[in-house]
Amino acid sequence: MPADARRGVLIVDDDERFAVTLAAALARRGYVAHVAHDAAAALATARTKEPDAAVVDLKLGADDGLALIEPLRNAHPKMRIVVLTGYASITTAVKAIKLGADDYLAKPVTASAVVAVLERGARKEPSPDALAPPLEPMSPRRLEWEHIQRVLAEHAGNLSATARALRMHRRTLQRKLAKKPLQN
Repeated sequence: MPADARRGVLIVDDDERFAVTLAAALARRGYVAHVAHDAAAALATARTKEPDAAVVDLKLGADDGLALIEPLRNAHPKMRIVVLTGYASITTAVKAIKLGADDYLAKPVTASAVVAVLERGARKEPSPDALAPPLEPMSPRRLEWEHIQRVLAEHAGNLSATARALRMHRRTLQRKLAKKPLQN
């Protein structure tokens, strides 16, 4: 990205910590980042700030990130749209691309990976790897960790409510959370 061109990026994610962290990382790389945590706020921000790109989470609490693709594309036809998800599947990747997303990334994702996708340039055909399954699927332990983190976030960090939702003893949940997640 040229030094004189500061590109705007809309980050739409219901996980406030993730959204703010990604926004800060993108700002350090020269982007102007705007954050929204639901569909209504995302569309309002897109209309007022006119960002060059959007990074949209697939699951936005009660909202569906895929449902945002078309309105964002209609508001800004040249906007680069990247869908992020902790629940990657070939089915949702294909659906996202068909709806108009430019790329699809599985969480956990680094800011560098997001920047690489954003800097691919103006809207083009989706990258060949956007529809390909990951080279190495996540291990069952990693999938369990991701699921626990998602349910924990849905219950605002409340361990008792999370344990009930997972039908797990609270102490078992605490032990699992004390362990570091595996990379795959």
